[in-house]
Amino acid sequence: MNHVPDTTVSPRGAEAVGRPMEILLVEDSLIDARLTMGALKQGQLQHRLTVVRRGDEAIRFLRKEAQYARAPRPDLVLLDLLLPGKNGLEVLDDIRRDSSLADIPVVVLTSSETSEDRCRCEALSVQSYITKPVNFQKFLHVVKELKRDWLAKDILLPADD
Repeated sequence: MNHVPDTTVSPRGAEAVGRPMEILLVEDSLIDARLTMGALKQGQLQHRLTVVRRGDEAIRFLRKEAQYARAPRPDLVLLDLLLPGKNGLEVLDDIRRDSSLADIPVVVLTSSETSEDRCRCEALSVQSYITKPVNFQKFLHVVKELKRDWLAKDILLPADD
């Protein structure tokens, strides 16, 4: 598990108050993980990012098992489909079947362009399905939409000017 330090920037460049969004990135490619981190930084979203590289590891993290007993509950899961251990569709299915996890928004970031994978993900209520190489404009749009949702839920509040 890799934990990436907090990124604390509000839309206006001022310091933000409130808690940062907890994001779990499930990605086996370090290159793709770095690209995703860069896009999140560009989106100016106050967040804490944890990266896991296997599907079975993601499930242990989400269920707070073994070494993940003190793991934070993610506000968002960024999920690759092509993973070692347990593939992303299995992870997504596990998330949606577990009543304690089912409400966590999931954005799929994958190289799979099959209509079957897309349909299965949509049936499992993903927030968005983005194919790799990631269209950063689309990804930033999704991040900004999520950012608005979190601002509306008072998880992240802009500081008073």
